[in-house]
Amino acid sequence: TMADSKPLLVLENFIAGKFVPCSSYLDSYDPSTGDVYCRVPDSGKEEVEAAVKAAKAAFPIWSSKSPLERSQILNKLADLIEHDLEAFAQAESKDQGKTITFARTVDIPRAVYNFRFFASSILHHTTECTEMASVGCMHYTSRAPMGVAGLISPWNLPLYLLTWKIAPAIACGNTVVAKPSEMTSVTAWMMCKLLEKAGMPHGVVNVVFGTGPKAGEALVCHPDVPLISFTGSTLTAQRITERSAPHCKRLSLELGGKNPAIIFDDADLSQCIPTTLRSSFANQGEICLCTSRIFVQRGIYNEFLKRFVAEAKKWKVGNPSDPAVDVGALISKEHLEKVRSYVKKAQAEGARVLCGEGVDSLSLPTGNQKGYFMLPTVITEVKDESCCMQDEIFGPVTCVVAFDTEEEVIERANGVKYGLAATVWSSNVGRVHRMARRLQSGLVWTNCWLIRDLNLPFGGMKASGVGREGGKDSYEFFTEVKTITIKH
Repeated sequence: TMADSKPLLVLENFIAGKFVPCSSYLDSYDPSTGDVYCRVPDSGKEEVEAAVKAAKAAFPIWSSKSPLERSQILNKLADLIEHDLEAFAQAESKDQGKTITFARTVDIPRAVYNFRFFASSILHHTTECTEMASVGCMHYTSRAPMGVAGLISPWNLPLYLLTWKIAPAIACGNTVVAKPSEMTSVTAWMMCKLLEKAGMPHGVVNVVFGTGPKAGEALVCHPDVPLISFTGSTLTAQRITERSAPHCKRLSLELGGKNPAIIFDDADLSQCIPTTLRSSFANQGEICLCTSRIFVQRGIYNEFLKRFVAEAKKWKVGNPSDPAVDVGALISKEHLEKVRSYVKKAQAEGARVLCGEGVDSLSLPTGNQKGYFMLPTVITEVKDESCCMQDEIFGPVTCVVAFDTEEEVIERANGVKYGLAATVWSSNVGRVHRMARRLQSGLVWTNCWLIRDLNLPFGGMKASGVGREGGKDSYEFFTEVKTITIKH
């Protein structure tokens, strides 16, 4: 076929400031066509060893630079990515399956902002000091970078989440070995091409491509990598915790969610419905902060459902490079099958699918017939115990159920193993504060969704993770604090 005759893009690891070929490669698919379009290094112990060595060698010089010097390099890198924003957006959309619109407006601008934000915030941290006049002592703290940071990022927001780790790690003076997802490695590789031009010394940022079990495992087990920042599944995080325990590593784990939206009968539906559609289906539902359980107070349940389903049916699924498309392709064939299987399970349990998978027909452009597409799907009459209400599905699927009282909905919203984000819709300010206090959730949005101030802590409770990242939190995670006492 024509597709096979196009030369495949071949990525290489980036170690000590150079692109290095690998002895074996993995196929990476274009999710919108189902074709292999790229070859990614299948790195393992040796490649990780070389990268850690390079990072370790670069650490003394990089860590002794002033925050201002590091800040200038981060800002230059941000400018270079922004200059190539369109090329990065096209690459992210093709590699991940997300719409070009989402890549242009969310992923790449946020990656640029991650560098700018930490380039700025690193200039404003202060340390503590206390005095004990009675014993003639003064105490103060000092913070220093820790060394080589191991950064493992997922496939849903590839450059966005990779830079959310790289930026604070290097701003604080650490050097890094990063492993992006093997399914979405292209934008990380493109970023590596800009490092030299930004003035990044060799070995400060090393990127090793490959799978979790091979490359990820080697990084997590490496004795010279004192800290690991990971975003991904709870299952993988358990493995990371076990493998890193013998080395007493510091971990930041940002995991899944089963995020509730709680809609009271005094909610402004003209705001609530479009935002809840976005929080359910944006990026094909492949965001850890997506809403997948919608609790609607009985008084407005029927009206909400009717309007929500009508609007969900208007979302256009198709070729991600078409600016008019709202929903792109899911990441892989296996993932699409998994998401579909949840809808089948719900139906088998007697739930009703009101629109989407198996109910409406999906018409795709000619070139996208073999892509991994799925319609926005709304399920109702589903029990709280159902796996569809308990497990993170991570696709364009949401469940809508009714509730009566505040007390009842708190208990039901908290009745899952996750606790990442929650959304509350109400015009009663007292109720909003009561709900926010009692929801077991690292983030609570009221009458909005996904509005972030990067200064503030980000992270989850329960099975949604360990640790927080944000302006001050990332600085604390990526540095070691020391208390110094001076008697005078």
